[in-house]
Amino acid sequence: MVVTEAAGDGLSRWRTFGERALYESPEVWLGQVDVGLPSRERVWQHVVRLHRAVAVVLLDGQGRVLLTWRHRFVQDRWGWELPGGLVDEDEEPGEAAVRELEEQTGYRAGQLEHLTTFQPVAEVADGERVVFVGRDAQRVAEPVSAEGIERAEWVPLGSVPRLIAAGQVWNSASVIGLLSVAQQEH
Repeated sequence: MVVTEAAGDGLSRWRTFGERALYESPEVWLGQVDVGLPSRERVWQHVVRLHRAVAVVLLDGQGRVLLTWRHRFVQDRWGWELPGGLVDEDEEPGEAAVRELEEQTGYRAGQLEHLTTFQPVAEVADGERVVFVGRDAQRVAEPVSAEGIERAEWVPLGSVPRLIAAGQVWNSASVIGLLSVAQQEH
């Protein structure tokens, strides 16, 4: 099946009339947006805007991917994740991917290319996630940023579906990036 982008007639489009901030920080904006629904009703819609973030699927040429074992306090949960983090102001996503990979794992990719870009919770949040795939891994330093990361390990790419099914890989960027690469590699 081939899916093509269809142009909308505009009748189903929500219209924006203004917004008000309820909370702001460098990482997140929480507010309400005054929108007009297709029915012509106007409502205040809650919206979250998250800072853009990146993740890296680093492959070693031996069928393995580099994952970090990390604790996330919001969910109070441990899991395997791709290295990654927030894109700094005036930084391109590719630059952030290189920086975060090295800071968190001590590795650098000899080759880095865009894999996918997605919005994890499009109905209430704007939080673009950009995933890269890296190859030709080189150990260049010791990790300098722990951020809840206990360790980084090379994991067989073939074990990824089992780790996802077991709930050991549960973060959206990691699931999407790993499944995308696993599909390409097979």
